[in-house]
Amino acid sequence: FFLNPHPANPHSSTSRGLGDVYKRQCQQGVDYQTIHAGLLIEHLVKVKGRITGIVSRGGGILAQWMLYHHRQNPLYTRFDDICEIFKRYDCTFSLGDSLRPGCQHDASDAAQLAELHTLGELTRRAWEKDIQVMVEGPGHVPMDQIEFNVKKQMEECNEAPFYVLGPLVTDIAPGYDHITSAIGATMAAYHGASMLCYVSG
Repeated sequence: FFLNPHPANPHSSTSRGLGDVYKRQCQQGVDYQTIHAGLLIEHLVKVKGRITGIVSRGGGILAQWMLYHHRQNPLYTRFDDICEIFKRYDCTFSLGDSLRPGCQHDASDAAQLAELHTLGELTRRAWEKDIQVMVEGPGHVPMDQIEFNVKKQMEECNEAPFYVLGPLVTDIAPGYDHITSAIGATMAAYHGASMLCYVSG
């Protein structure tokens, strides 16, 4: 699935692996695809002080790949190539937040905000190619930080549509995430989130 970090032939089938996957899914008719292109290798050091580390599945896989190969995120380095595919098939980017907080302690930290800044860059690059973009928002956020998170996304991503995973406003209600996420979703919507993504345990 991932690019060979040291291909003998940069145009080999291994090097085109990622593009083939995205192209195939576009041909199958998907309207949007979540791309974890905003996670950079320089962001990983910022995760060190977290309690829950990287909770995103896509982010975790990419982080391990970058650490193992000592290479930059291939979704970032090949973003223009992915744009060409999305443009051809009129597919929308859902820019995933690989460094979303997995608990209240980690909310709005340097890692999350560094990735958000990169997502803003990628949003503008996609727009320059006339490709639609929406940006994924954080999971666990204390109530008093929700407004900040929504407005920060609007600032960094030039008001690209923002969708949030709840957010979950407490870490201590397992089994009742439908309630805590409804609280966070209501507040996020009030402050300008464009779409709400239901979160369950």
